[in-house]
Amino acid sequence: MVVLNDRIVASPEVLSGKPVICGTRISVELILTRLAEGASLDDLLLAWPNMERADILAALAYSAEVISHEELIAV
Repeated sequence: MVVLNDRIVASPEVLSGKPVICGTRISVELILTRLAEGASLDDLLLAWPNMERADILAALAYSAEVISHEELIAV
C-alpha cells in the first residue's frame, strides 16, 4: 500500500491500485467525476456516509498535486 497523503492510499489489491479514500473503495476518480457532474460536497457525504468532508478535500488536494507535475510537450 502506498500512502499518497493523510487520507488517500493506493494498493494493487483495491481497485487495481487506483487512489482511494483510506479504508474505502471510494476512488479519487469517482469523487472528481461526481463533482464535475455537479454534485456538491453535501451530496457526496449523503451518498457515502462513511466519508468525511476532509476526505473529499484530500482527494482534491491529491489531484491538484498530480496535475501540478504534468508537462505538456508541443509537437
